Amino acid sequence: MKLTTRGRYSVKALLDLSLQPGYGPTSVQSIAQRQALPAPYLEKLLIAMRQAGLVASVRGAQGGYRLAKKPGQIFVGDILAAVGESITEDANPAITDAISLRERSANDAVRSRSVDSVGNTNLSPKELEIGESALAADWVMISLWQRLQTKMQAAVDSISLADLYYDARSWQAAQGEESNYTV
Repeated sequence: MKLTTRGRYSVKALLDLSLQPGYGPTSVQSIAQRQALPAPYLEKLLIAMRQAGLVASVRGAQGGYRLAKKPGQIFVGDILAAVGESITEDANPAITDAISLRERSANDAVRSRSVDSVGNTNLSPKELEIGESALAADWVMISLWQRLQTKMQAAVDSISLADLYYDARSWQAAQGEESNYTV
């Protein structure tokens, strides 16, 4: 699984909002500064997450963004979906593309050599067996990746901002740092 910059920044921004006393509102500039993110890009991400109902915007001098739900009700999968990320499409495109290409090549080779103009097979039994086992191995890999993608999607759909908060607090405690924020 590869999480793009868009996905990482979005999760960081909402985790930052969840750490604010009373859950905001917080300006884009404040979030960008604390998380070392580019403010214009962050603004675009927050707009997408507002449209998805994850954050609410507050206008005015003291305005900014705040969470639209409690941290325990916002899941990483929701955040990623809001900004156009997909675990199932990005899990391992290199392998699935390679399998797909290999499968097409094997099918083309078997089709082009396996039947002559009269309908007789001109492949040896060994060639047929090798072609079939290669295709079977490819289907096994495709099935494996599909299962892994399903599990990864289930995992991101079950991790909430509150979970990430407690992970961060555990890390801070291990480092000897303290935080005054509660979820």
